[in-house]
Amino acid sequence: MRKKRPDIFSVAVWFCALTILAFIGLPLVQMITEPSLGDLAESISDRDVQNAIWMSIKTSGLAALISLFFGTPLAYLLARKEFWGKKLLESAVDLPIMIPHPVIGIAVLSLAGANHPIGRFLADLGVRLMGTEAGLVVVLTFVGLPFHINSVRNSFQAVPPRLEKVARSLGAGPAGAFFRVTLPLAWRGVLAGMIMCLARAISEFGAVVIVAYHPMTAPVMIYERFTAYGLKYSQPVAVWLIFVSLVLFLGLRLLSGNRKART
Repeated sequence: MRKKRPDIFSVAVWFCALTILAFIGLPLVQMITEPSLGDLAESISDRDVQNAIWMSIKTSGLAALISLFFGTPLAYLLARKEFWGKKLLESAVDLPIMIPHPVIGIAVLSLAGANHPIGRFLADLGVRLMGTEAGLVVVLTFVGLPFHINSVRNSFQAVPPRLEKVARSLGAGPAGAFFRVTLPLAWRGVLAGMIMCLARAISEFGAVVIVAYHPMTAPVMIYERFTAYGLKYSQPVAVWLIFVSLVLFLGLRLLSGNRKART
């Protein structure tokens, strides 16, 4: 009886998969297991750490809500309409993913400066971005918005346009067809987009440190404690931030699994 030859392709696939798993997992496992439970408890009982983590969650949540209200209509437009310049618009939406994020912070401050009409208009309204929560929300929305728009656009594209046409033929207007047909079928993708935006915003450092070093977010606190005190005092805060991110992405995966099961 001839022995079955090993499938070289399958071996290569598993080798690459395990290599990537080790590449991602080993540093995170080391990060999570090195601080003791006492270090973690001491860290989370620190009022400054609590404030920094809450500031990250609060401002990122506001960025996700802004993305929901302003990004969802754009995502629907990109999913349903063909028009001149669409590829350029899609490229502009994705641009914050590619450009260095300190550049985003510098661009926002330049726009909000006293030498720019928008900056003077904001100053007249009493709105200041440098070193404020408002500045944090602006830059976090900037970096998180593409993730929301792309996720929601894909979800809208999965809803057959003929369902909207049926609703329109039965007397529903464009808004009625959207809110009664499209959105109920795509709501998991919309929620997943918000989670993606929230998770991306929570991890942002480059743009934040330019616009608002204070009030301090968790990534900025991790950087500050590492440069001032080293790994011992920065690792516990990093572990708590990893835990928050894990919870968010676990929710995202559960939503994605439910959506696939229903399709």
